[in-house]
Amino acid sequence: MAEPERPQIYLITPPAFDPDSFAPRLAAVLDAHEIACLRLSMASHDEDLVARAADALREIAHARDIPLVVEAHVGLVERLGLDGVHLTDGQRSVRKVRKLLGADAIVGAFCGALRHDGIGAAEAGADYIAFGPAGESGLGDGSRAEADLFGWWSEMIEIPVVAEGALDATTVAALSPLTDFFALGEEIWREEDPVSALGALIAAMD
Repeated sequence: MAEPERPQIYLITPPAFDPDSFAPRLAAVLDAHEIACLRLSMASHDEDLVARAADALREIAHARDIPLVVEAHVGLVERLGLDGVHLTDGQRSVRKVRKLLGADAIVGAFCGALRHDGIGAAEAGADYIAFGPAGESGLGDGSRAEADLFGWWSEMIEIPVVAEGALDATTVAALSPLTDFFALGEEIWREEDPVSALGALIAAMD
């Protein structure tokens, strides 16, 4: 029996950053590791700030043939030449956003730990479903996307699944056979050397 393919890396930006100082850190990670997709995920609702960040990241990502999606801000996708959007409301807006952005845009949906929401989002046209947090976290309501959810999804559903949230080497090792992507952000950006931090998590897949 063939070995399952190693999951791909879906990189998430920090929730707040200065584009000028973050750019070289991001470029170093993109040059050192194979990254499938980059998500701009900013806590700010300042449109100009998000747009400036998107402009800076788009140049870095597209120069390396890496698609850039933005979290939640559907209206910025076409205006800023981004590749798609990561929705955070489960299945609720997938169908509307797919119709708005067209077939070529990337539309992803975060569905917490809710299998039903994931199925609904997939049926509505999402390109991938993200479940999380996949690791132990005291944030939110304390719910966790367990390994059996990823296992069931990988076995039953063709739409790619993404594991994200509170990931560490142990969780990465456990979920590697069960997920298509690991979405990693603060797990590496909080470290002094994000290149090495990501390398260690990638090594845990083996």
